[in-house]
Amino acid sequence: MVRKSLRFRIVVTFIGIVLASLIISFFLFMQFAEKNSTPNYLFTSIAEDVAKVINLIDDPEKVNAFADLLNKLGIDIAMVNDSSAPVFSLDKENMATLFNTNTTDAVFLSGKGGLAIVGIPKVDDGKSAFIIKIDFSMIVLGLRYILILTLLAVLVIGSLLILFMSGYIVKPIKKLTVAAKEMASGNLSFRLTYRNKDEVGELMESFNRMASELQKMDAVRDDFVSNVSHEMQSPLTSIRGFTRALQDGVIPLDQQKEHLDIIYEETLRLSRLSDNLLRLASLDSEHHPVNPTTFQLDEQLRRTIVFAEPQWARKDIMIELDLLPCEITVDKDLFDQVWQNLINNAIKYTEQEGTIHVEIEVSEPFVKVYIKDSGRGIPEEALPLIFDRFYMVEKARSSALKGNGLGLSIVMKILKIHDCKIEVESKVGEGTTFVVTIPRT
Repeated sequence: MVRKSLRFRIVVTFIGIVLASLIISFFLFMQFAEKNSTPNYLFTSIAEDVAKVINLIDDPEKVNAFADLLNKLGIDIAMVNDSSAPVFSLDKENMATLFNTNTTDAVFLSGKGGLAIVGIPKVDDGKSAFIIKIDFSMIVLGLRYILILTLLAVLVIGSLLILFMSGYIVKPIKKLTVAAKEMASGNLSFRLTYRNKDEVGELMESFNRMASELQKMDAVRDDFVSNVSHEMQSPLTSIRGFTRALQDGVIPLDQQKEHLDIIYEETLRLSRLSDNLLRLASLDSEHHPVNPTTFQLDEQLRRTIVFAEPQWARKDIMIELDLLPCEITVDKDLFDQVWQNLINNAIKYTEQEGTIHVEIEVSEPFVKVYIKDSGRGIPEEALPLIFDRFYMVEKARSSALKGNGLGLSIVMKILKIHDCKIEVESKVGEGTTFVVTIPRT
């Protein structure tokens, strides 16, 4: 389990990166040090200075004391002539160059990695020469050890810091895991607290927004189930009661037709409810077919008015039409449903001998359809809610209006699919106007 944890993987990854970086840096440093070791001119300068000091000392004992001091510092001195045996592992050829030159400047004979052998020709009237071995290899080796120890210290300190910081990085992820488990168990009210405004803070903020939306959806679902149950229970209770009464012979024969008509109306009410629920479910899905066609909007509205004639004629409602010829490109069947719902709604809430005015307004970018009734109107506080599912201004939800509060929800859904807008204006006692805006593109 430890190997699978995010913190373990972060620590191992960071330590691996640091270790690889240190190893690569060390080898690069070593190669650079080999190629760019102490410059030859520095060794020759040191040798020349040493030779000058020795030449200034006349006392042999002081020369020996100075040589011993230089030896402690890693500098050995030998005086040779053309017949001397090789010293400091030099060969005859290297030593011969000191006596075959016309210059008195120091000559670099050999050297590597902090070790150098330098010759000073033409010493003591040109008969002798100084050979000086300068050995700084221990200093270079010490520097390498210091470098290695420094790199190890960086590795250890960096690993400890990474171990500490990984806990800081993983902590909010653990909080998110706890929150996700809380939501999975049904606690949709759980929220995360955070202070940082970085990417993790944004993730937590998004999680809280998601939780809020899920909580709202859960409340809508509960309300939806409650409303559907209520809408179905009312007609089912009526049907069950009247059916039992007819079976038991409680209702006289001359009154049975009236009760059968009620049962029939209640079944129609259930049928309308199921049809609307199925239509909403289909519209809510992303796979609902939309088949745009171009047709005459004015003709579609006239047909809808004609089909609704039994309803508005029964209430002696006057229909006023101001329909300009106009073509639109939308799903014709879905817009049939829009106009049916809006016009039937207007008829339903318009009093006896009222008026319904339907008008088309055409402009270059839009077509607007106005459906205005002289009905009872909608209270201002109810206007933002009328497109909610199952919402009805009449709280009693009387079956006399033959509605279930889904018509305007279906209208809104269809219009959203087509990128259309709907607006409503209403005053209590003066009527209601619905304005549908359809883009012409």
